[in-house]
Amino acid sequence: MRIELHPLSADEMIELFEFPDGLGIYEGKAFSNPHRVLKDDSGPLRWRVPQVKADPGVNIWFVRWIVLQETSEIIGSTSFHGPPDDAGMVEIGLGIHPKFQRQGHGREALVGMWSWAVERPEVSMLRYTVSPTNVASVKLIESFGFNLVGQQLDEIDGPEDIYELSAAAFLAN
Repeated sequence: MRIELHPLSADEMIELFEFPDGLGIYEGKAFSNPHRVLKDDSGPLRWRVPQVKADPGVNIWFVRWIVLQETSEIIGSTSFHGPPDDAGMVEIGLGIHPKFQRQGHGREALVGMWSWAVERPEVSMLRYTVSPTNVASVKLIESFGFNLVGQQLDEIDGPEDIYELSAAAFLAN
């Protein structure tokens, strides 16, 4: 893999959200954030931070930096939307800095996150939602064998297609 996934602690995630230009969360780390990932646009932090403040234990499901090994730069982030629901479903979000899109980094990040998730016995279904007009992401998710199971209207992102794949099917691939 050309990337590494680095989880943010609950405190780091809160600090990044509340003080995006603070440097404390990078102290002692072997990577930097020159592309300002999650600094100029808080992305999932606006939803994840309240969840972590209410229950720090859910943080294991949340934000991981996507770090390019070659340069030790943060090039994106990925996060599940929460712990598995009662049916064992986890939904994931992904953001790659535009300079690094369409180079396979998103695929590597998804493989890493899903591989981690399906090792947990409480996870039985993987979900990915995407705008039907985001052709690159639709092709990516379909390449994993995900099935289109429905549509939803997201308050922020607008119409989205819902794709799912069982944990067993992911493991079989």
